[in-house]
Amino acid sequence: MDVRLKDINILVTSAAGMIDLAIAQLFLEQGTKVVAHYNITLSTLQPLQEKYVSQLILVQANLTSESAVSALFEQLTTIYNFQTQILVLNHGYWPTTDVPMVDMTLEQWESTTAINLTSNFILAKGYLKELWNWTESQKEFCVDYISGKYGGKVGEANHSDYAVAKSAMMYRFTLSLKNEIVNIAPRGRVNCVAPGWVKTAVAKEALDHALILILFLRNRTPLKKFARPEHVTHQIVILASPILSGHISREVVVVAGGMEGC
Repeated sequence: MDVRLKDINILVTSAAGMIDLAIAQLFLEQGTKVVAHYNITLSTLQPLQEKYVSQLILVQANLTSESAVSALFEQLTTIYNFQTQILVLNHGYWPTTDVPMVDMTLEQWESTTAINLTSNFILAKGYLKELWNWTESQKEFCVDYISGKYGGKVGEANHSDYAVAKSAMMYRFTLSLKNEIVNIAPRGRVNCVAPGWVKTAVAKEALDHALILILFLRNRTPLKKFARPEHVTHQIVILASPILSGHISREVVVVAGGMEGC
């Protein structure tokens, strides 16, 4: 099936991570033109760059800086003549150390929410500004994908900073943006994918813990398995496609194997 993503312009944030890299690769396989953003790590993206020379652009930016994000969009427009049609907000940071709210510093709270929430506001604002300059035919294909997390639905003890930021993204941010984007691009859509535990390098230590295996696989997850990156990326491509999801907006797709609780 042709899902009509060929030659569409997509910006994927934080594309150097395991899930993010898989997102970029799957879109490239559909024939899209991808801008893969990175902050520090570039090495994981280089094999993709060698394989998809004409489709892939690599850009660096600090997404918590409004001036840096403005410069990013300016760079894409003036240097690469690239107009972002699909914005994949997939960057994020999960503090690996458990910190109860009573012990959490304001510095940690503000740092986590800056990365997981405020930076998305900055990017969405820049994206909407770009849309004003498009022709009506270009505005026919505008999609904003937002990365959520299952903990944003049910809460997450000892990671309240992360859970609160993700909850805001999944619900009020997604709902607000889907109402505003149509004022600029009448066919614009906004959706969110919220994975539970995914087998990545970041989560490996936690997933290897016997208690985690017992609690989440045996007691709380009916499918009795953790997600793989492709379980998440396939949902993102489905939501991006105008053929598969052309009448879907404001939805939160939970990819957690039926998990209850957190």
